[in-house]
Amino acid sequence: MMKKLVSTLAIVLMVLAAVVPASAQGRKAVRINEVMVVNDSSMVDEYGRHSAWIELFNSNFAPVEISSMFITNDKNNPKKYPVPLGDVNTRIPKRQHIVFFADGEPNLGTFHTSFVLEPNADNWIGLYDADGKTLIDEVVIPASLAVGQSYARSEDGAGEWAIRTGGNDDYITPSSANVIKDGNKKIQLFAERDENGFGMTIMAMCIVFSALLLLCLCFYGIGKISAAMSRMNKLRAHHGDDAKEVDKKSVTHDSGEEIAAIVMALHEHLNTHDTESAVLTINKVKRAYSPWSSKIYGLRQVPEHRTSAK
Repeated sequence: MMKKLVSTLAIVLMVLAAVVPASAQGRKAVRINEVMVVNDSSMVDEYGRHSAWIELFNSNFAPVEISSMFITNDKNNPKKYPVPLGDVNTRIPKRQHIVFFADGEPNLGTFHTSFVLEPNADNWIGLYDADGKTLIDEVVIPASLAVGQSYARSEDGAGEWAIRTGGNDDYITPSSANVIKDGNKKIQLFAERDENGFGMTIMAMCIVFSALLLLCLCFYGIGKISAAMSRMNKLRAHHGDDAKEVDKKSVTHDSGEEIAAIVMALHEHLNTHDTESAVLTINKVKRAYSPWSSKIYGLRQVPEHRTSAK
């Protein structure tokens, strides 16, 4: 019993030893991706309020659980805001984002930090592992960041940091990719060369008519194949009936001479036949009449007329 317990404990320790490093390795791939200090018109929280926010990005190609990690704005207090346990939303899918609101009200929910970001000041933000000592990522938000602007990486989880104003080709992207592909170069080039749309119209008509022609050819070919198969089935059925009739004639129209020849051949071969007795017995019938025609066996007897002697 003791050996089984020790073996089970060893297996559990081995599994934990394999899982914990893998989890830690996954957490090291989490990055601070975009930050907004003064939010006047961007993302709102679940209470409809505009608050400063911090976006994290999972650069792994596997989900990462960030509960028990720490987010802080104070280097001397790395455990300032621990991400709570027990919330299913703290599991970041692969290559996806998650947003925390830096409003200083952690009682509002998991994604509300215990600290706030100061406008018109340099804000340092750090992300620590569950031990509270391992720094995973950090960034300094410049004081020059204006109202409604964000500080973001040039691409998700990598690249240089830069201020984004929210204008054309300079999008603010909370909870989404930092690089937004808003166009296709080939489509744009085609639009420049075909301003009136005549080329697109001709191409569309050619595609439609080509598809219709292809369908017609397909249906025509299917009809021909079906007709050929039908004729083949009829021929097979006709030849099959003729063969059956030939078989019936050969079986049912044997002549008597052929049967007699077969019987004689069997007789000569086997030399077997029924042997009958040649004794003839003749017995005299005692009754000269047939009982079936006798009148004494009739149902009615004719009364006899007798005269009495006087």
